[in-house]
Amino acid sequence: MENKVIEIRKSSGERVPFSSLKLAESLRHSGADESTVNTVLQKVKEELFEGISTKEIYNRAYAILKRKKPLFASKYKLKKAIYELGPTGFPFEKFIGTLLNFSGYQTEVGKVVKGKCVSHEIDVLAKKNGKTYLIECKFHGEEGRNCNVKVPLYIHSRFKDVCETENNSVGFKVPDEGWVVTNTRFTQEANTYGQCSGLYLLSWDYPENDGLRNRIDRLALYPITVSTLLSQREKQFLLSRDIVLCRQLYKDTFYLDHLGISENRKTRILKEIGQLCQF
Repeated sequence: MENKVIEIRKSSGERVPFSSLKLAESLRHSGADESTVNTVLQKVKEELFEGISTKEIYNRAYAILKRKKPLFASKYKLKKAIYELGPTGFPFEKFIGTLLNFSGYQTEVGKVVKGKCVSHEIDVLAKKNGKTYLIECKFHGEEGRNCNVKVPLYIHSRFKDVCETENNSVGFKVPDEGWVVTNTRFTQEANTYGQCSGLYLLSWDYPENDGLRNRIDRLALYPITVSTLLSQREKQFLLSRDIVLCRQLYKDTFYLDHLGISENRKTRILKEIGQLCQF
């Protein structure tokens, strides 16, 4: 197996050689120690076959981590957990707003503002250090769908319309900067347009070392969907009550009682999210 090149299938349909280095890197990013990384790598390699999907590889690695190190499994599934915020995209907007709140921003989600030509419903309006930011979120519920240049082009036109209004209703002031945030990635052309137009682009791994994943890990602001113990129904209930971060649930356990979760299971859930949030 070591000398044989196995081609795997990405979510986009593209086939590429399996890379032990990439899998190991993603495992280490979850906090897994070298012994755990090597164990997962070995088991995944033993089950590889020609044309296996990256999703299946992920599922197998996640299952092993969940059995051995649940905390690492929670961090490993971060990207998938953000997809689980869907399907409408509104929970993702709330997640971004809450993420910014914990980073010192004052935010409003879904505010309608007047532009020069038309009114616009803004996903997240944020203020920090005297500056106002108009933030639009582009949520994809499926892997392999990146944001092309049409997205920042469209957002930039909305930003300019708001900036040019004579009767601004933003609530703070005319915005200083426009942002586009996505849970996937931007194409190179989209990145180029963002840099040229002055839009700030934030994606899963962009800007380098300060993308969405980096910010979440750095501040321990994990969405509740990373939990390996909460059911899908329970997660959706919490999201409907504007509980989008693990740390919000940790500080307000009323919702677990409301769901009728047993004391034993409640203790396990709080231990899991407490470790994630570094409490």
